[in-house]
Amino acid sequence: ESPRGSGEGKAMRSFLLAASAMLLIGGCASMNEDQCRAGDWGSQGYRDGLRGFPTTRLDAHARACGKYGIAPEPAPYQSAREDGLRGYCRFERGFDAGRRGESYHGVCRPGEEFAFLPAYRDGLRLHAAEAALETARSDLDRAVSWIRDREDKLDAKQRELGEDGKTDAEKEQIRSRIREVRGELREARVRARDAERALDWAEDEADRVRFDLSGRYPV
Repeated sequence: ESPRGSGEGKAMRSFLLAASAMLLIGGCASMNEDQCRAGDWGSQGYRDGLRGFPTTRLDAHARACGKYGIAPEPAPYQSAREDGLRGYCRFERGFDAGRRGESYHGVCRPGEEFAFLPAYRDGLRLHAAEAALETARSDLDRAVSWIRDREDKLDAKQRELGEDGKTDAEKEQIRSRIREVRGELREARVRARDAERALDWAEDEADRVRFDLSGRYPV
């Protein structure tokens, strides 16, 4: 894929950074007590770099470890994080991160982003297509389940109508409910047909995206 214009690249980075910031708000503790007490800040920094975390990740560690009276060691952490980033800011890792739907925190240098960002965007395309496919499958499953539920309800009401000892008023009430359930069943079948069409489209789209990317990535 050819590189995009500098304006588009800046817009993409701004969007991704904003999305990343939202994900970081209110998260769980970044380190547990054992990790804090181990004090292996070099290894922690390398792991964070390899996962593409921003420099503010150290602030999260400081908050987590502060509960145990432990402060981070910035120098070994940041040095090792830079080593980790060299493994993260690669073409292949960009695609993998996008496919998993991970946020990009703008941590790669401009020269590295030249290869990383196009691959990351391609990964996001595949992630979106596969997520839409899973949603379509779930929607169809729910629609089929609703049909079965309404069919069971209709059978139960029809059996109830055939029971002895019912007054005319009670029978009419049951017939009214049967009409309602039949209407709900028709609606459920319409939803199921719509869900089947949506699933067909999602499968085609996912296949199209995979085919489009297959020459560049292992999909």
